[in-house]
Amino acid sequence: MSRLFSNRPGDDGLPGPERRLAVLALILGTLMAVVDVTMVNIALPSIARDLEVSDARAVWVTNLFQIVCAAFLLVCASFSEMISRRRLYVAGLALFVLAALGAALSRSLEWLLVFRALQGLGAAATLSIGPSLYRSIFPTRLLGSALGLSALVVAGGYAAGPALGGLILSAVSWPWLFALHLPLGLVSLWLAWRALPREKGRRGGFDGRGALGSVVMLGSFFLAMDTLGHGAPLWQALAWLALSVVAGGLFLRRQRRASHPLLPPRLFRVPRFRLAVSASGLAFVGQGLAFVALSFLYQQEMGLSPLHTAWLFTPWPLAIMLVGPLAGRLADRLNPSLMASLGLVLLMLGLASLALLPPDAGVVDSLWRTALCGIGFGLFQPPNNREMMTSAPRELSTSASGVLSTTRTVGQSLGVALVGAFMATGAPVQATLWVGCLACLLALAASLARVSLAGAAQAESRETASQVQSSSKRVQ
Repeated sequence: MSRLFSNRPGDDGLPGPERRLAVLALILGTLMAVVDVTMVNIALPSIARDLEVSDARAVWVTNLFQIVCAAFLLVCASFSEMISRRRLYVAGLALFVLAALGAALSRSLEWLLVFRALQGLGAAATLSIGPSLYRSIFPTRLLGSALGLSALVVAGGYAAGPALGGLILSAVSWPWLFALHLPLGLVSLWLAWRALPREKGRRGGFDGRGALGSVVMLGSFFLAMDTLGHGAPLWQALAWLALSVVAGGLFLRRQRRASHPLLPPRLFRVPRFRLAVSASGLAFVGQGLAFVALSFLYQQEMGLSPLHTAWLFTPWPLAIMLVGPLAGRLADRLNPSLMASLGLVLLMLGLASLALLPPDAGVVDSLWRTALCGIGFGLFQPPNNREMMTSAPRELSTSASGVLSTTRTVGQSLGVALVGAFMATGAPVQATLWVGCLACLLALAASLARVSLAGAAQAESRETASQVQSSSKRVQ
């Protein structure tokens, strides 16, 4: 860990000691956003009972947060370039914390949904620019290690959320889940304001029409996926999807003409970036699909309780927590595309082994398969994120960060919707896991296609760093 805060001649980013407080601010902000979703999921039955609403309506406490967050990721990333990432991050944290207080005090579902939407907007502001802030805080030689730490934080949040939510609900009522954000949020706000890199916002207008198109495109897409995943009439999902396609076409047309586009077209002219985005989206389809499919497999096919099901899921995030930081560190030294490809192979093998899991399988039989998936995903994510961020021109880091976050969210939502669509046709749940394998196979093809490009870029980066160090020694 101390290596992350070491200094070398020619390092970009913040000096070593300043990185500690800055990265702590990012860790706390990310943890609050990630833990929130999994923690609140546990409380949905209690919220439905206390507010006297149906379970189907209570689900929107989670759904609305996720839809708003996803719809505004690109918008927030672009807006940060005008006011600076530090100011947007602090504003997003403040909105998230104040909305959490409002949610804790809500006594009706309508007000709770209003504050959950505001929380989603605050989370979008912080999550959209997190990866680009890591690139500004850490030197390029340590970026893989830093993103590995980020993967550990996200996986730890997903793993700890249900347990933390259950622990709190065993002692107090559900509003305390939201009140928990207040002390953490205040500490994170102070750290972010004090330690995040200070920068000037760019001059120029904001692409308002592009922002509207982006929100409609992504919002309607997620509504289509949610409708499809919950077994609503097919025409509703198709209507939302049609709106998303139309808005997407108008959005892309606008991006080619805007002076300050939300999604700069030249970003996708970089082959390494384009392939990394493709691999990321497909891998997250596989993970999102597996998380839902396994819930049905364990409970309906194998007859296990929800508690046992949650326990059988645990190896996945735990494996990411253990493997992710190591994968990030190795990606700074080895070809990151090769490492990401190896991770996809293991993820694919893990999903295939789960698809072949017999109904009378024992606990150990399930655990090692889930752990294999987690190891594979932990090996894939930090190196692939490193590729995505380092292949983008530095001046487009914020846009690349928004794309990274949006791709992850779109992939997971599409995976969840695919499970619902397949099961609505009467297909066995194991069939959806084979679809996950196919998604990972396509991701592997994209990852292997950039191996030589990544190797050449890494060799060039090392040569440049060596020249900088030699120049520094001559000056001394």
